[in-house]
Amino acid sequence: MATRWGICGAGNISHDFCVALRTLSHEDHQIAAVAARSLESAEKFAKTHGIPKAYGSYQELVKDPNIDVVYIGVLHTHHLQVGLLFLNAGKNVLCEKPFAMNLREVRQLISAACENNVFLMEAVWSRCFPVYAEVGRLLSESAVGEVKMVKAYFGLSLLDRERITQKEQGGGGLMLIGMYCLQFALMVFKGERPESIHATGVLLPSGTVNITTALLTVFCLHNTCVCTVYIYYTVGHPMHCPTVLELNGKKTEFPLPEPGLPLNFPNSTGLRYEAEEVRRCLLKGLKESIKMSLTDSELLTEIMDEARRQVGVVYEQDSQ
Repeated sequence: MATRWGICGAGNISHDFCVALRTLSHEDHQIAAVAARSLESAEKFAKTHGIPKAYGSYQELVKDPNIDVVYIGVLHTHHLQVGLLFLNAGKNVLCEKPFAMNLREVRQLISAACENNVFLMEAVWSRCFPVYAEVGRLLSESAVGEVKMVKAYFGLSLLDRERITQKEQGGGGLMLIGMYCLQFALMVFKGERPESIHATGVLLPSGTVNITTALLTVFCLHNTCVCTVYIYYTVGHPMHCPTVLELNGKKTEFPLPEPGLPLNFPNSTGLRYEAEEVRRCLLKGLKESIKMSLTDSELLTEIMDEARRQVGVVYEQDSQ
């Protein structure tokens, strides 16, 4: 049977996720319904993607019995509330990154998943890319020797986007793109807890972080930074959704399928890989993915919380 997806949110990332799903076999993945904050938005989205059902509230999607897993693509300031809505209703969930606003919220989501015996995964799509799988294989075979240091750089020009810079919307370089560098380092070191965390940063007038250095990781919101990862080999640009791996001067390419509709973000048909991982887990009866475990999500969020504390970024959710 096909995995029947419910889409929560009719924004840009949900659009790209649906485009990516369409690159997979219809026998394996089907989009059964979409829910948005208004019926008009949901119906427009459904028409674009050929989705049979459109709901004008998330509560209606909760009640749909023909959904195997819900993809949450709403703003991360709402991940806790929306995530709990579906998890407590017994729905499996793939929740966009960042998982939530802080470690307390992440643990609430994980507790709800455990209490309701359902699948939960943070949609760190990078972990599911073939390039990342090959990096993992090379590391396990010690093909590059013992890794002593990881450097990750990720920069995008995003300062003209209000959602990216405003604290009330959970903005800032650390939460939105810096987490990609951190998760990569955690993957390379197999989820080992760092002995110490040292973070410095430059704050925007809104109180969110623009340029930050944390652990062995550097990231910024200016496009003057390249988007590359170095271990003793290079993961190609862009580092969070790469299609090229270079080792000792030899490049290996992992091409993506062409999208059926225009995309909002680079290489977004690669979202298909996390969808495939979710299906694999559901078919095996697993409640989390080994590629992006709930333990990994907890540690990733804990590190970001500490980095924010050191730099001086405090969200409203931190005092709740």
